[in-house]
Amino acid sequence: MCQACIGSWKRTDNIPKGVPNAIFTSYNRNFRGRNDGNPDTMNFLASPEIVTAMSYAGSTSFNPITDSIITPSGASFRFSPPTGAELPEHGFESGNPDFLPTSAAPSPTTQVVVSPTSDRLALLEPFAPFPSSDLKGLRVLYKVTGKCTTDTISAAGPWLKYKGHLPNISANTLIGAINSATGEVNVAYDVDGSTSGIPELAQKWKDQGLEWLVVAEDNYGEGSAREHAALQPRYLGGRVILAKSFARIHETNLKKQGVVPLTFAEGADYTKIDACDEVSTVGLYDMLKAGGNGEVSVLVKKAKTGEELTLKTHHTFSPDQCGFIIAGSALNLLAKMNRG
Repeated sequence: MCQACIGSWKRTDNIPKGVPNAIFTSYNRNFRGRNDGNPDTMNFLASPEIVTAMSYAGSTSFNPITDSIITPSGASFRFSPPTGAELPEHGFESGNPDFLPTSAAPSPTTQVVVSPTSDRLALLEPFAPFPSSDLKGLRVLYKVTGKCTTDTISAAGPWLKYKGHLPNISANTLIGAINSATGEVNVAYDVDGSTSGIPELAQKWKDQGLEWLVVAEDNYGEGSAREHAALQPRYLGGRVILAKSFARIHETNLKKQGVVPLTFAEGADYTKIDACDEVSTVGLYDMLKAGGNGEVSVLVKKAKTGEELTLKTHHTFSPDQCGFIIAGSALNLLAKMNRG
């Protein structure tokens, strides 16, 4: 359960964003900005009992075992150690039978109706299948430096109301990513030097029919298993993520959405590729058709000099995952198999 960890807590203590402060919480996340959306809120995890005691005391140095609180009447109050049953004494209730799953088989003739004016729901259109060749003429949308979590790629908080509307939630894609060349956050440069937000440039290139890739450092996609962090780049035209290493779950999620995760064979090659460079894959299509057997490299054409260089990469594709990419996504492949 996400609880307040998704950044949806609406604070009422008038602490503006950007002001350093500290909170204690018994919720299950203490990632930066994940409680109140303020990256300067330092979040300390504690038990519900400790959080409750400190809330009454109004002090982070309060020790409920040894310290007392002076009540409005002037009396001294000390908390008693909490007690309670770990589990229900007579077991759990069986629950409401109306909530149990039914045995009715789904019907493909059932129409899913979504209002065309809804900004929170939109039907998911199938992604295009992989071409019958290697990927040619990709362009580096962004070169990320430092940590790039799933929250960096697909921010939580107020954006979560758009989880059912891929076009709308894609407007937050990579908005927390740091530009390796400038140190700016969510500032992308087009080939003509013009600047925009990352999702805006991705949408612009998508409208121009230009597919792209992202270059990143270590453990790309760490954090929560947020499927939208793979869905959104795919929707906006992303075809490859080239990183020093990947978080395992996110790497799998990318493959399920038809995005190819590749790692540098030599980590130092990260310095040889930059935003707006043109990239083509070499050996990728043959590897996919061979069920994961074969090597893949990328041919990089430097945007500023026209110089070409080849960078070796590694991959972790299984035969099933190759099928996901070729079909365009795991859902595409399952639908095809269901149709026979």
